[in-house]
Amino acid sequence: MMMTTTTAKKIAEQATAFLGEAYYELGKSEEDAKRRIEQALEQIERTGYYSHSYEELKHGAKMAWRNNNRCIGRLFWQTLEVFDARDVVDENDAANRIFKHMSYATNSGRIRPAITIFPANHSHNRLRIWNHQLVRYAGYRKNNVIVGDSASLAFTEACQKLGWSGEGTRFDVLPLVIQMEGKAPKWYPLPSETVLEVPLTHPDHIAFQQLELQWYAVPFISDMELEIGGISYAAAPFNGWYMGTEIGARNLSDIDRYNQLPTVAKLFEFDTTTNTSLWKDRALVELNAAVLHSFKKHGISIVDHHTAAEQFLRFEKQEQDQGRAVTGRWSWLIPPMSPATNGIWHRSFDDAERSPAYRYQAAPY
Repeated sequence: MMMTTTTAKKIAEQATAFLGEAYYELGKSEEDAKRRIEQALEQIERTGYYSHSYEELKHGAKMAWRNNNRCIGRLFWQTLEVFDARDVVDENDAANRIFKHMSYATNSGRIRPAITIFPANHSHNRLRIWNHQLVRYAGYRKNNVIVGDSASLAFTEACQKLGWSGEGTRFDVLPLVIQMEGKAPKWYPLPSETVLEVPLTHPDHIAFQQLELQWYAVPFISDMELEIGGISYAAAPFNGWYMGTEIGARNLSDIDRYNQLPTVAKLFEFDTTTNTSLWKDRALVELNAAVLHSFKKHGISIVDHHTAAEQFLRFEKQEQDQGRAVTGRWSWLIPPMSPATNGIWHRSFDDAERSPAYRYQAAPY
């Protein structure tokens, strides 16, 4: 990768800022911080880049979670398990690292936050993960009707071009697709032990199971770039656990996703002929109740949106006690169901982006 003087200067500035902040938070002396910064600057002057120690990588990934303006679950940022996969040699090695991460994080339903960090973008063995999430359902166009997840249409077509084929159901699990720099992408079926799925039932309405709805247990985000002190990692899949409304009020409810509110309303015999019956609201509550009930029934970690909002306010208080102001994007922090019932609704936040950070990047397909 070509390196310009301007780019190297910017990396040097970002490295200095990150290392100074990280070493302070890690309780290291000013002398240690100064020595490490000088070492990094010398490496940048010589090569254009510098390499993070594992301790720096680990803390940087945690800081990026803490800085994520769109995440309501930042209270637990210090619990993130960081797997260093910067030494991968090929796609098979990378896939095995990902499967180990998935098994560790899934943990039979007692979900553990984790991230696996692959080679930096300037490395010769850098790679991209094509998936938006490591576990995701396929979407198919069939006679002008979409079967499955419409958000996956483009990626499903890309997987089919690579030779993968699904059964054509609403809940076909897509494969893992990895592309090493300069090579064609390869796909891998996800081992069954890495994918935990939850059949949805309702706590009070036994006929709900006739809808045959389900969702996967762990949200593994895999298409965001991690930037730490000027060094970027295009492949750094990470996970927490679900807030119930992500599934019940978005994935299964959005008109351009699974659009299940009319189906749920029909099951509960709500009056859908008029908006004044609030049938959408009532169906939304019942669907979200089913999601929370089902995850808890199967012993799988999940949080309701009221508890998540309370946890976020605790996070904000903790950060203030440490002398750090909390940034955030209000439109993402308020939950997509009953947002006015929690404390975040009444707040405002600075949406300035801080480094380290997780950032969106263009899909490679």
